[in-house]
Parts: sequence; structure tokens; C-alpha cells
Amino acid sequence: MKRFISTFFSCLLICTTSCFSPLLSAEEIDTRELIQKAMDHWRGLSSYSEMTMTIHRPDWERSMSMRSWTKGEKTTLVRVTAPRKDAGNGTLTKDNNMWTFAPKVNRIIKVPSSMMSQSWMGSDFSNKDISKSTDIIDQYDHRLLETREHDGHIIYVIESIPHEDAAVVWGKEIVIIRDDYVLIEQQFWDQDDILVKTMKALEIKELGGRTVASVIRMGKVDEPDEWTEMSVQDIKFDVQHDDSLFTLSNLRNPRQ
Repeated sequence: MKRFISTFFSCLLICTTSCFSPLLSAEEIDTRELIQKAMDHWRGLSSYSEMTMTIHRPDWERSMSMRSWTKGEKTTLVRVTAPRKDAGNGTLTKDNNMWTFAPKVNRIIKVPSSMMSQSWMGSDFSNKDISKSTDIIDQYDHRLLETREHDGHIIYVIESIPHEDAAVVWGKEIVIIRDDYVLIEQQFWDQDDILVKTMKALEIKELGGRTVASVIRMGKVDEPDEWTEMSVQDIKFDVQHDDSLFTLSNLRNPRQ
């Protein structure tokens, strides 16, 4: 589930009131800073969350409970806690490296960079989404496409295009952010300028002292009956995490 599913199953970010004057022009808005603050709003300096991931297909549906820890911008641990057959599966991301642990085979596997765009746990979130990667901040150029008002909030629509040498799979991303730094939608477009998948906030409420997207859905545009939802039940920000939490040893043998 990165960034978010990540953008999981990974999305998952301190100010809860607008820090911009209404309807500023494109020249007056630092789009990179806006995206950075949205990412910071969701992650905090560190975080702990409990959530449920539901994978929906036309003829079946299944759910998994999980816990997630983050520290800084590049360290994330996600562990499945239920159902029993999936419990213990975990994913650790540190810097630009990712490892998964499957208790059934009792093996830690390092995920190669070529597999970061692949599905995480059979969901519509990719490995990259679950890692909550902030690559979009430094490896993309950003420009404001539109500013509008909706439900008492100012909405910023930002186009992000990767640098020519960026190691990313998307041709561009469209990021839609509210004035309180809640990321309400992220669109993923391929190199042919075709919209492939979207991540949308379905519910927004206060959790952990912040206004956040509590339910996020990721789905492919050409398969509307297939989607994955991340529903956050509890989240705490700026909590103390020992570095030993984010180790391969703890990934295999959890101490919390």
C-alpha cells in the first residue's frame, strides 16, 4: 500500500490552517515548497499509524490490518498484523533501499529498483507508494496549473514533470493539494501523456491532532471496478522511534 498506497499501501503533512492568501498567482506560489509541506504534513518528523487495506476486485474482496512507522523522509516500516495467513509480512524502506520479509519462507528479500513500480501485497499500491517516497520533490519540476475554491478551501493543482535523468517511471504527475496541506488527489500519467492511475482522498478528518486524509483509494483508470483503499484508524505524529526499529533484524523478528 507508499507514498500510498504508500500511494500506499504509502501517503501517507503540521499546519491545519491556510498559510497562503486566497487565489495567489502562479508567480506568488512556491509549488515545490507546497508539495514539501504536504508531504511533511502527512509524515511529520516521525509517525506511527494503524490502518486497514482493502483490495477490491469484481468477484472478490479481502482486507488486511497493518501497522506503520516512519522516521524522517526516507525511513518506513510497514507490518501486516491480520488476517493470520498474512500476519508477519513486512516491508522496510531506508534511504533508497527496500526489503520485504515473508514469514512463510522465513526470508528477507531486497527489492531491486526495477521492481519498485510493482504491486505491493497484490494491491493497487506499488512498492514505491508504500515507501512513501519523496522523490517527487527533488526529481521533478513543478508548475501551478490552477487555483480554485471548494468547500471553504483553496485548492492548488500542480503539474510535476520529472527531470530527464530522473529514475522514475511516470511521464508526469498531477498533485492536488488543499490550503491546509491535505493532499486530496494524485494522478499518475505515462510517457505518452495517458492517465494510468489515481490516488484520491475519500474521507478527511482530524487524527493525531492534524487534519488528514483518513481514507485513500488507489485505482487504475482503465479498470474502475478494481481498487485498493487504505483506511487509517489511528495515527500519532512526532513520536520517538529507536533506530533499532528500522533494522533487518527487527523486520524478521519484531520487537514491537
